Amino acid sequence: MICSGSQGEAAEQFKRTGGEPVPKPAMSAILAEWDKYEVVAMPEGHGQKDLDDFILLLIRNPAFPQKVNDIAVECGNSLYQPILDRYIAGEDVPFTEVQKVWRDTVAGFMCDTSGFFEQLFPLVRAMNQRLPAERRLRVLAGDPPIDWDRVKTAEDAAKFGGIRNESIAAVMKKEVLSKHRKALMLFGTYHLMHGVAHGSAVSIYEEDYPNVTFVIDGFGIFDTSDFAKWPMPALAGIRNTWLGALDMSHFYPSEFYPDKDCNVHTATLPAEYQKPMAQLVDAFLYVVPRDLALREPVPADVALDDDYLTKVMERAKLMGYPSASNWTLERARQQTIKAAEHPLSGVPKNPDPALLKQNCLARKSANNKPE
Repeated sequence: MICSGSQGEAAEQFKRTGGEPVPKPAMSAILAEWDKYEVVAMPEGHGQKDLDDFILLLIRNPAFPQKVNDIAVECGNSLYQPILDRYIAGEDVPFTEVQKVWRDTVAGFMCDTSGFFEQLFPLVRAMNQRLPAERRLRVLAGDPPIDWDRVKTAEDAAKFGGIRNESIAAVMKKEVLSKHRKALMLFGTYHLMHGVAHGSAVSIYEEDYPNVTFVIDGFGIFDTSDFAKWPMPALAGIRNTWLGALDMSHFYPSEFYPDKDCNVHTATLPAEYQKPMAQLVDAFLYVVPRDLALREPVPADVALDDDYLTKVMERAKLMGYPSASNWTLERARQQTIKAAEHPLSGVPKNPDPALLKQNCLARKSANNKPE
């Protein structure tokens, strides 16, 4: 059977090779995976409100603390693990100190302006106050221990940006796997894939701890209209299915980059990623139809704090984020207002190379203007 998939606005044709995926109610299906695996890993926090809301429900399920010991997070600076431990344990820690855990990472905008993590940490703290000591949850910060007070140059920041997967893997090995504990990993999927050498944290620690991790992915740019009759949310294993036989190009947008002259090129995936999805992840999570997906709003305490937003963008410039080069407070306000007026995240699309070139030329022009 030849079926239509979607990548951006252009439909593509692909052949379904393999069995049909079998959707199961996601909550019970995910909880059951800890009976077979030490770690369940899934994406979080990347502006996907529906996914984040599901994770918060999962964690509050009464069965969760019966099966899981630790929650390892991408938006967590491991430098502040002692502060995080005290806070999660219920000690009297100023919230401004706890905020450093997710606001002072290498990950940038996703963590710095996250509403999800502003809810996650207080939620786990509150849960622990109701749980017996032996069932209390620990939250593990996976990001490198960067001290932003000591970062003065792009080179200083790059030292930490380049070791994120190694940092996550080290935390998992030391705090979870070597102690035979069970964990939920909440990271972007590129940190979680199997079989990509040192391209992901999971692949790094699987050299010593193989076959202990169940990796869940979202559908990305894939057209999910065929799954309208699936339960919501649903989890579907992809081994020996036509979904698992597809490669990454069906689910992830192409990556483009401009050179110094603003000519736009397509990035080529390394060979270890050029394989069927079933070799990279174990299941797909379907939360809502993608055209009805909600965008996570920027928290009010972030949107109204000009000094903090300025610091966020200064750090983004040090990390080399292209969008930071022509940022202003007024533009940030306009984007926040626009997002509030249009809460749907919209159908994911591939980047427009022409627009990328236009933006690159605009940045060059602005940077070349005389003072």
